[in-house]
Amino acid sequence: MLRFAQTCEAIAATTKKLQKTAIVADYLKSRSGDEAAVSAVFFSGRAFAAWEETTLQIGGSLLWRAVAELSEKDESALTAAYRKHGDLGAVAEEVLPHRSGQGLKILEVADTFQQLAAARGPAAKSALVRDLLARATPLEAKYIVKIMTGDLRIGLKESLVEEAIAKAYGTGLADVQRANMLLGDIGRTLQLAVEHNLANAKMRMFHPLGFMLASPVESAEEGLTYFAEAAVEDKYDGIRAQAHVSGGVVKFFSRTRDEITESFPELPDALAGLPQDAILDGEIVAWEYPQDLARTQRVVDESPSEAGEMKAVGLGRARPFSVLQQRLGRKKVSEKMLREIPVAYLVFDVLYAGGELLIDRPLRERAQILDELLAGERKVLRHGDTEAQRKIGTQGRLTFDSEEEISATRIIRAPVFLAGIPEELESLFVAARARGNEGLMIKDLASTYAPGKRGKSWLKMKRELATLDVVVTAVEFGHGKRIRVLSDYTFAVWDTNTNNARLVNIGKAYSGLTDAEISEMTQWFLEHTIEDHGFRRTVEPKIVLEVAFNNMMRSDRHESGYALRFPRIVRLRPDKTPEEADTIERVREIFEKQNSHS
Repeated sequence: MLRFAQTCEAIAATTKKLQKTAIVADYLKSRSGDEAAVSAVFFSGRAFAAWEETTLQIGGSLLWRAVAELSEKDESALTAAYRKHGDLGAVAEEVLPHRSGQGLKILEVADTFQQLAAARGPAAKSALVRDLLARATPLEAKYIVKIMTGDLRIGLKESLVEEAIAKAYGTGLADVQRANMLLGDIGRTLQLAVEHNLANAKMRMFHPLGFMLASPVESAEEGLTYFAEAAVEDKYDGIRAQAHVSGGVVKFFSRTRDEITESFPELPDALAGLPQDAILDGEIVAWEYPQDLARTQRVVDESPSEAGEMKAVGLGRARPFSVLQQRLGRKKVSEKMLREIPVAYLVFDVLYAGGELLIDRPLRERAQILDELLAGERKVLRHGDTEAQRKIGTQGRLTFDSEEEISATRIIRAPVFLAGIPEELESLFVAARARGNEGLMIKDLASTYAPGKRGKSWLKMKRELATLDVVVTAVEFGHGKRIRVLSDYTFAVWDTNTNNARLVNIGKAYSGLTDAEISEMTQWFLEHTIEDHGFRRTVEPKIVLEVAFNNMMRSDRHESGYALRFPRIVRLRPDKTPEEADTIERVREIFEKQNSHS
């Protein structure tokens, strides 16, 4: 483990990509196959391979206590060390004592991580963590903590680890990248590279691929400047979800690659009967169904030429994200919630079907495969993979003539339109907004699917719901290159419903300002701190920001009772005094306007 930690130090000491790659490659070649495989996973900043559902389930407070106990330092010394480094791993290196006999093998660390994942209860986990850190040298402890927190911070992305594997074992980089994408396991990919057997990597179902991302455009004119043939879809305000279907088992994964199946127990049955294994890309939305949805579905099936517009308006409409939010993160969904907040999965792409990875095919072909896949005869299967689904049974189902009709209502092929001139695109945008959706997705029909990449093949056109002028009440040190500047801002609006007006927090943002602005504001906040909590500071409420956001929802997380989704800073407002910031009444107006279509 010491050699691994020393290698990490060398990687962190250079900004040159080729040098980082060479350092990793030399290290991997010097290790045994098993050590190199584990190291590749650790270099990626993970304790376990990406595909594994195993997690350490260790919070920062547990690690902080373990470091504090082993260091025998008081809280003020630890806080000072954290303010100096902005990283708990670096704190551990500074405060933990050197003892004789310290030193771990990297496979020992991997084995202890497995024990930690299996341990139940904070007492058992704390004992294992303390024992592990006590046996480690301070430098080893630094990187053990970094791996446990998933925050290596040495300027090493997994893509560079892939390059190092290709360099170390004389294989093609594209072959390494593809095998790692299919397997979701950089360690196993390394082993195949050692064996010169990368071509035999097979798609691992229920390991989510990266999601292709879209770039924003400001206008209909700009939306048609990047490619000749544009497929246009509504941009729904739900959660992006990748569905994996295999052998009657269905799992849904979020954009962060977390499994979210249990939050939507009514969806798996609707996909379990697909005629072949598949990976689909789409959006889960809270859905308002029309009264006679079964009849609408039959009309669509009988009139393919009208399917696009009919599905856009006849199969129902998406409800605001604030409605869907009530379903998120729940392991148990009540019958009442299933009935009152039904959801639909709007599918717009297929990544894998019929035993073939389809991401290298153009969107035009993928769309045709998706249409055929969803239009094909589906067997009615009981999806029994999750405990939640076994308990739910028939809860939340709408009353239709057959199981097939029920499935059809929950899985909707996202309507697709074509646009060739800005006027057509603007008309589609207006119609999408009228249906209560955020705007449009504009896609190149000739484009391949690029997992985890953002380019100009997919575009998103939307307009902000509103902006708010808010007052900064607290600030935090950032992450990565921003660990030494105060870049994360908590902000508030005025509550004037009491005798004395007061500021109530409504959100937090960390994007939108330039590095120069952040540097300038850091100095101001340091000089105007009310309370110093180490990494977080309460500051004098004098700085006004204009923030934009996608939508607004009710939330107990903030004192205002509301929260903003995807807030971002538009600009500093030095021209405004704190007293001129927006009020909770303005917040309610925006919320009610947003929910007028719900």
